[in-house]
Amino acid sequence: MVEQQIYEHALKLFADKGFASTSLQDIADSMGTSRPKLYYYVKTKDDLLNRLVEEITETGAQAAREIESSTEPAAERLRRLVHGMALRRAREPERFRLLDRCESELPAGLAAKHLAAKRMVVRGLSEVLADGITEGVFHPLDERVAAFTIIGMCNWVAWWYRPGGERDEGRIADQVTEMALAAVLAEPGTPSADRGPQGLIKLIRRDVDVLERLLDPRAESSGPDFA
Repeated sequence: MVEQQIYEHALKLFADKGFASTSLQDIADSMGTSRPKLYYYVKTKDDLLNRLVEEITETGAQAAREIESSTEPAAERLRRLVHGMALRRAREPERFRLLDRCESELPAGLAAKHLAAKRMVVRGLSEVLADGITEGVFHPLDERVAAFTIIGMCNWVAWWYRPGGERDEGRIADQVTEMALAAVLAEPGTPSADRGPQGLIKLIRRDVDVLERLLDPRAESSGPDFA
């Protein structure tokens, strides 16, 4: 319980002041306790940032590893992977945004760990897409371009979605997943010129525009609050 309180106070200070400008004394002061008492639970602020990286980046990497080893069809693996990515960002948008802001301040060892986990997600997603292309269910596109585009689409959820609106996290994740699948699924008669990376990006931009219009608070006062 106390460790979780320390973590929450630290994340708020990291967001307000930046990681480099926040000290353990700042965290202790915000909790109304002393630095020596804080040492009982945490030795350095790097420990707190490491927990954030583990919760956000490594959770995604673990999901990618599990899906990578699955024997399910590529379309179903892609569905599960994208849905999980979008759902995690919708549930904890503040933490994703904080990690994004703190990336340049990560200590060398933690930065390497963070980068390795991100690469695992890209690799896992790329391999699922490559499998789908081989199976003939996805467009014959550049799987790495597609992977980065889909990851960017999921990451953006953390910047515009605010929990508490009419559309809950599950509905958001469902729609993002369907849009990602619609962008890569092959359709009979699709012109080859529309199957490359630019065609994929065009489709996803179109679908994101549709989603943003649906969630625009100016169009529906009861909708979610946007940043």
